[in-house]
Amino acid sequence: MRLVHRSDRSGNSEETLLAGDVDVARSTLEQGRGLMFRRSIPDGYALVFPFDAPDTQWLHMLFVPFAIDALWVVDGEVRKTKRLAPFVGLGRGRADTVIELPAGAADEIAVGDEVRLVE
Repeated sequence: MRLVHRSDRSGNSEETLLAGDVDVARSTLEQGRGLMFRRSIPDGYALVFPFDAPDTQWLHMLFVPFAIDALWVVDGEVRKTKRLAPFVGLGRGRADTVIELPAGAADEIAVGDEVRLVE
């Protein structure tokens, strides 16, 4: 599974690979644990949290010793991006999907861009 990013900012649609190593946190336990207790995550990695419907989704960095980039997505469209600091980062946004990436991986992603999982 891969995570791809599409941006139409320059007038031509460009699709790029955002992550080639993707885990999907489907269960309540997987979603609650998230990235806690890991020492790091590699470049090209994404943790995706799918939810049944758009709602306010919170992220915390408790027990996460490295910064991440987070995306809040509704129907494939990025609604919010935020860099979360190690241990103390906190973020929230309306989303049906939340995506966690290594810090810096979302630097080129803007609100309104498209991200999607590809089998």
